[in-house]
Amino acid sequence: MGWQEFIGTNGVLLAVAGFIFLAVWLGVRIVPQSEKHVVERFGRLRAVLGPGINFIVPFLDRVAHRISVLERQLPTAQQDAITTDNVLVKVETSVFYRIIEPEKTVYRIRDVDAAIATTVAGIVRSEIGKMELDQVQSNRNELTGKIREQVAAMVDDWGIEVTRAEILDVNLDDATRQAMLQQLNAERARRAQVTEAEGKRRAVELAADADLYAAEQKAKARRISADAEAYATQVVAVAIKENGLEAAQYQVALKQVEALALVGAGTGKQTILLPTSALDAFGDAFALLKGKS
Repeated sequence: MGWQEFIGTNGVLLAVAGFIFLAVWLGVRIVPQSEKHVVERFGRLRAVLGPGINFIVPFLDRVAHRISVLERQLPTAQQDAITTDNVLVKVETSVFYRIIEPEKTVYRIRDVDAAIATTVAGIVRSEIGKMELDQVQSNRNELTGKIREQVAAMVDDWGIEVTRAEILDVNLDDATRQAMLQQLNAERARRAQVTEAEGKRRAVELAADADLYAAEQKAKARRISADAEAYATQVVAVAIKENGLEAAQYQVALKQVEALALVGAGTGKQTILLPTSALDAFGDAFALLKGKS
């Protein structure tokens, strides 16, 4: 065998080996965990390769698109919106999404980020246009939930899953902010006046309650005193009934003696004038005491 035949035979073998190696190289595709590959055959969708080792037909199939399935974040955007009470607000939104069906994404939409941003802007304007400014401020969580649901429904045809859609801030223009500040100050002043008025009214009510309590206590004391006097009168009446007139005279004489004792107990030098009837009262009292003994 000559050198020409040897070289020719080896060249054929090398060509065959090279062809086989190229076929294997083109037919085996290793896809990373974070990607999906879209395979086309003659310009048409053939398959979507998932993570791991995949086999395709060499020279006929080709990987046309390598799509990352990692979660993505749109740049923070601002949308102008007008509430039902004609207040212009600037809404800052943030959207996170990921591609779950790349065969829809690559053949149905060209610029994914721009499409989602436009969709979010339209939904935000529509939802805020149904609410007043106070509702936008107080129901932000509810508004965020509505926006997330509507965005997820609209991008579903693009093979996209919206994982998060948040309203970061709602900004007002300077004129509206100043008006709201004045309104807030007026509301604080009104609440202070109402609190002061309620305090005064409560003080008047407590004073009236105290006066009423004092009057009730005085009336109760008078009633107790009257009951005591009535009881004493009843006792005297019973004594007169049982012992006759002498018991009554005895009680009168004791009262006169007690009164004279009080007069004599005063401080300083005093001159006491006793009527003649007082001496008779002493005598009667002593006589009665003597008679009782």
